[in-house]
Amino acid sequence: MSTWGPAALAVQLSFLEDWYWATGKAPEFGWVPHLPGGDGKDVLVYPTGPADRLESATLMFLTGINAARERVWIASPYFVPDESLMNALHLAALRGADVRIIIPDKADHTLVWLAAYSYFEEASETGIRFFRYMDGFLHQKVVLIDDDISAVGTANFDNRSFRLNFEIMAVVADRAFNAEVEPMLLADMDKSVEMQPGDLDKKSFWFKLGTRLARLTSPVQ
Repeated sequence: MSTWGPAALAVQLSFLEDWYWATGKAPEFGWVPHLPGGDGKDVLVYPTGPADRLESATLMFLTGINAARERVWIASPYFVPDESLMNALHLAALRGADVRIIIPDKADHTLVWLAAYSYFEEASETGIRFFRYMDGFLHQKVVLIDDDISAVGTANFDNRSFRLNFEIMAVVADRAFNAEVEPMLLADMDKSVEMQPGDLDKKSFWFKLGTRLARLTSPVQ
């Protein structure tokens, strides 16, 4: 007998729906869920994908960023936002929220890595801070909104996750859980180098040209 909470069952349901969407057949499983007792956490399992009627992933990120009053911390291997999300980050910073973005210094997709550079100078104008993670390749996808909400899952901060890929995030409304997410992200920042205004100006002409050309391809990245 297996025991799962409602959030785990929602993950199972998401898998079954995606399997059926891709194959047209319902998989056969022998599991029978038994809900656990005791107190749990408030968790929303939020699957998104190209079959959604609306851009669900974009709406999730926008809702969280627009709700922030104290901080928006984002860790993502890829940072290629569209205009609406970039504007939301600017507005969060302008109203006094602490906006920090952690991305890897190491590249695994050159175009995406170059495109991210094109946002740094613009973002620094409103106080958004970028940290380049130096201790290997950072592949986590985590968002922390104030002390109230965190989201952990598969969605990157890029157009492919917003519109093209099947993704799933666990959105947790629990201060005790989020109190554990905060030091985890701070530890990652300690292993990072913070970008400074003018860093892009120090790069070569060809590097700066590459960032601009990569930015042009951002809608399909």
